[in-house]
Amino acid sequence: MIGAIVGDVIGSYYEHFPTKYADFELYSENSFFTDDTVLTVAVADWILHGGDLHNYFHDYVDRYPGAGYGGTFLNWARCRDTEPYGSWGNGSAMRVSPVAYARDTLPEVLSLAEQTAAVSHNHPEGILGAAAVAGCVFVARTGGSKDDIRRFVDAEIGYDLSRNLDSIRPFYTFDVSCAGSVPEATTAFLESTSVEHAIRLAVSLGGDSDTMACIAGAIAEPFYGRVPEDLWTPARDRLDPHLIETVDAFRRRFEIA
Repeated sequence: MIGAIVGDVIGSYYEHFPTKYADFELYSENSFFTDDTVLTVAVADWILHGGDLHNYFHDYVDRYPGAGYGGTFLNWARCRDTEPYGSWGNGSAMRVSPVAYARDTLPEVLSLAEQTAAVSHNHPEGILGAAAVAGCVFVARTGGSKDDIRRFVDAEIGYDLSRNLDSIRPFYTFDVSCAGSVPEATTAFLESTSVEHAIRLAVSLGGDSDTMACIAGAIAEPFYGRVPEDLWTPARDRLDPHLIETVDAFRRRFEIA
């Protein structure tokens, strides 16, 4: 899941200062982790220790209150609500990547992805977005090709991946829906040649950059084998000890390189 974190940190600056170019500075003094990282680590923590996922989301928002959550999610968490609110936003997709390492079959991964989404994002599109990302990460993790990932998305999710980035980019705008960002982030991965390239391509669409780079990075990590240390270290240096401890524990538990 460190591909997701790296994508989030790199994309954080460009969410507010979007670019349509892939040749940009990866890290700056204004690069930071956002809610994408916080909630991804919350899901990992839940997988490691069990219990009520609602409480993990509530507790992580309490611990990291200024991470840039969506308004409805923030109110939900602060009220410690346990009822979902029908969101179709990409928050369900940005946080889901750890589940792809925690189960051994695609149906099990998709079922667990739905669980992580449904506590808040129980709209069918919110659940579908989480399933799409988790499934792509799982197919990549288990040795699947890019064609295999396309076939999974076509057969199980139904997103249209026929457009290329050059046709998407000129007209693409900020979109927080799963349906309007997960396919594009997946396409960024499919056109990439490395983890870094996937993140650069996702950011270059000029949309919800931290979340789209988080998703592209999450899929790219297992496909390309690992996140290079020179890409991971600057992101890791921006995390606090609690986040680092949980990430490291998850990687040890599931033997992630």
